[in-house]
Amino acid sequence: MRIVIPLFDRFTALDAVGPYEVLRFLPGADVVFAAVEPGPVRNDAGSLVLTAGSAFADVDSCDVLLVPGGPGSRALLGDDVLLGWIRRMDGGSTWTTSVCTGSLLLGAAGLLTGLSATTHWGAADILESFGATYTAERVVFQGKVVTAAGVSSGIDMALALAARIAGQTAAEAIQLAIEYDPRPPFDAGSPAKASQAAKDLLAERAR
Repeated sequence: MRIVIPLFDRFTALDAVGPYEVLRFLPGADVVFAAVEPGPVRNDAGSLVLTAGSAFADVDSCDVLLVPGGPGSRALLGDDVLLGWIRRMDGGSTWTTSVCTGSLLLGAAGLLTGLSATTHWGAADILESFGATYTAERVVFQGKVVTAAGVSSGIDMALALAARIAGQTAAEAIQLAIEYDPRPPFDAGSPAKASQAAKDLLAERAR
């Protein structure tokens, strides 16, 4: 069970690490972090580093492809090296998945045309420009393609995928192992729920 997670400059850490903490528990899991070149890759804040153990060129197949998102993903929507590699991985994968704006990379690679998919709410229009139909659901299964919405939903996606691969009991055991029992202190996790003051503050910080 080879699980490959591509890394790129300015990826969002939880997009990759959240699902990793679930999928690494699957029977026979072999998780590979890959990048253009092996070595350290910095997250979107520049303050956290994950190490890619392999180069894209050295990874020729996988069972599960997991593409994280982050601000850096938008700069790669025309990157032939990464997009070509994603298409090659998808060609032999059992599951092709994404978290947050990682779905934009799947879309740019031509893998979401005609499919329903999700992404971070702020990137819905870009997702649809690649021929997908945006849905605000946290996790969307379309055949072997699975997309998750913003950041934290990657954990939900990984647990749902684990159930498909190893059965519900195994997925529940993984959830128990990581004590994933979310009870957020605020109900502000989507544009439909957040207060206008929270939206205004976020918009101000994004300027």
